Amino acid sequence: MRILVWLVRAVVFFALFAFALSNQHEVTLHAFFGFQWRGPMILVVLGALALGCACGALAMLPSWWRLKRRARPDAPASSILGPQELEPATPHSVPMHPPRDGL
Repeated sequence: MRILVWLVRAVVFFALFAFALSNQHEVTLHAFFGFQWRGPMILVVLGALALGCACGALAMLPSWWRLKRRARPDAPASSILGPQELEPATPHSVPMHPPRDGL
């Protein structure tokens, strides 16, 4: 299995390397207020990829922080349990399961 994973990684690497070699021509990037930047296309593509990854990571930060806060051992019960889980359980809300044998 490890050989297959490394083989897939090598194929992806060589495909991206060939893509970079085939896109070495110069492009002009037009921005706001008449600003222009000239550079190789591969830098523009890699910059767009990096910007997309950064935006995705920033979009996930609030949920990461929320999950990390809930996973702390000293977290208060109100942050771990939702409001519906703080209500006391009634006999009808708790499912009854027979004990398992052999465990």
